[in-house]
Amino acid sequence: MKTVTVKRKAHFNAAHRLYRADWDDAKNLEVFGKCSYPNYHGHNYELIVAVTGEIDPKTGFVIDLKVLKDLIKSEVEEPFDHKNLNLDVAEFSQLNPTAENICVVIYDRLKAKLDAKFAIEVTLYETPRNSVTYSGN
Repeated sequence: MKTVTVKRKAHFNAAHRLYRADWDDAKNLEVFGKCSYPNYHGHNYELIVAVTGEIDPKTGFVIDLKVLKDLIKSEVEEPFDHKNLNLDVAEFSQLNPTAENICVVIYDRLKAKLDAKFAIEVTLYETPRNSVTYSGN
């Protein structure tokens, strides 16, 4: 069997604030800079989800890209798009919504819904020049 990786791009806009509640404003500013400002800030996030698996000899697919599209929509775009991640997404009520943590949360949400036979990798672009990738390790 041939193993292939298929990828799907997605996009969402969201606000967040990087800070630790147990630190004062000066310490948060020192560590997180402008990203710690109390009134939040936003990003136009770009997402690439890669799914690796064997080609199904019946369909010719690794995974039906419509299935992957719908999963990304329900697990990422709908809960994250135009939201304040700190306030509106349960996983970030106690977790600092850094790009790294957002990427891991997205991975966990998607991995939980996909067949275990698939390996996945999530790449999140917070800006066109800053990205993080997580593959479960």
